[in-house]
Amino acid sequence: QVQLVESGGGLVQPGGSLRLSCAVSGIIFRIYTMAWYRQAPGKQRELVASIISGGSTNYADSVKGRFTISRDNAKNTVYLQMNSLKPEDTAVYYCNARTTLQESWGQGTQVTVSS
Repeated sequence: QVQLVESGGGLVQPGGSLRLSCAVSGIIFRIYTMAWYRQAPGKQRELVASIISGGSTNYADSVKGRFTISRDNAKNTVYLQMNSLKPEDTAVYYCNARTTLQESWGQGTQVTVSS
């Protein structure tokens, strides 16, 4: 059974930092493309960042230079380091694992950026 468990969300002031983690089980982690999505109230879910099995990364324009996605294949974990957070980064952040044949989601973790 595939499981993706996010952690690390919370309340942070503007300009602050958070690191999200997603622990994955039930799949051959190293072959999956991993990604972080987010969904703010009243908005569609959007791609934040992704990292393929080889390590190449892709970012939404809104987070380039502030967020960094990384993966540890030995720990079956993907991370999202978020710096210089803005109120508009407030959302539920979801971990995603996919290949051409399969896709799985985590339950989400809330990130709130507010003073």
